[in-house]
Amino acid sequence: MSSFLIPHQISLIAFLGLLLLIALSNLRFLRRLEDYQYLSAYPRVSILLPARNEESTISDCVRSLLSQKYPNFRVLVLDDDSSDRTWQILETLATEDNRLHIIKGKPLPPGWLGKHWACHQLAQAADGELLLFTDADTYHQPDTLSRSVAALLAEKADLISAFPEEKAVSWPEKLIIPVILWSVFSFLPLGLAYHLRTPFLSATMGQMMLFRRQAYEQIGGYASVRQQATDDLALGRRIKAHGLCWRLLDGRRHIQCRMYRNFNEIYEGLGKNLFALFEYNVPIFVFIWVWLLIAFWEPIVILALGISQPYISGLSMILATGAVATSLLLWGISYHRFGFPWYLVLFYPISILLMVAIAMSSMVLTLTSRARWKGRTILKSK
Repeated sequence: MSSFLIPHQISLIAFLGLLLLIALSNLRFLRRLEDYQYLSAYPRVSILLPARNEESTISDCVRSLLSQKYPNFRVLVLDDDSSDRTWQILETLATEDNRLHIIKGKPLPPGWLGKHWACHQLAQAADGELLLFTDADTYHQPDTLSRSVAALLAEKADLISAFPEEKAVSWPEKLIIPVILWSVFSFLPLGLAYHLRTPFLSATMGQMMLFRRQAYEQIGGYASVRQQATDDLALGRRIKAHGLCWRLLDGRRHIQCRMYRNFNEIYEGLGKNLFALFEYNVPIFVFIWVWLLIAFWEPIVILALGISQPYISGLSMILATGAVATSLLLWGISYHRFGFPWYLVLFYPISILLMVAIAMSSMVLTLTSRARWKGRTILKSK
């Protein structure tokens, strides 16, 4: 058994070591929005916000957008067939500030996902040189827009996106939400991604996407990704595929978001996204998630068995200890960078186990046309 186990453990440590190198390099290449200086010129920005049944968050979100210390912008909000008080709240807000323009969404046409159709309509109504897409569950500090535009122009970028501060309150949120940011930080080498045109070497956060309008139109806008559940990732990949410039930044001090509030919302939200993220490729999808489960659980199992089982060699115990230590460091770097409590690092085995379970469920739900979001079925794109 040791003739197989030892080489296998070495391969695991090599894999974890590679992820650790990527995370360490991203500490340098992931710049913060506050690193960019304010501008002397202010191109016109259209802030675009789709809203569907957002009565609990829409007021705070819109007020934070209207409070931007930026002289040349307008906020456009589209109500996407809400059944709650979202539209009534928007009507009240619109009477208070003429920079807010509210739109009643048109009926969803065949072949479109709901949010994508809403964003498409918003872009058509926009008059800005720059287009900022954001979500109704976000809150923006007053200098968010100034810093974001400064970053776009300084980087000579066509699209910038930024990590928000992801709020995690309940235990399901604490165990699962940090994994989303960890996965990007640990698997995407930004230094390499910025220099290669490869579309898959990118990540875009839907809570903050600032486009040059010309670039948005060049890639076909939301019409080009109308059936892709992971619209943010798809748009970023199209930017790179067209040879345009994409940058990913740390916007935690400027944008706050509570993406989901309980396990059911997490399950439904990730259920529509995870399988789509891998473009519905079953063999690759299953291999990756099974490998991650092995990489982070096998060393723990070996250490547990080694205490009472004599067939686990001392070398295996040493390698397993090294793998666990590397895992703790890897998760710790990401959690520290994104502001999550340090004690959550100790729960990484549970976090990865939950993610694997949700990932497998995402695949099954999508393949059986049962993935849903906000009352609508999410079909697999063709």
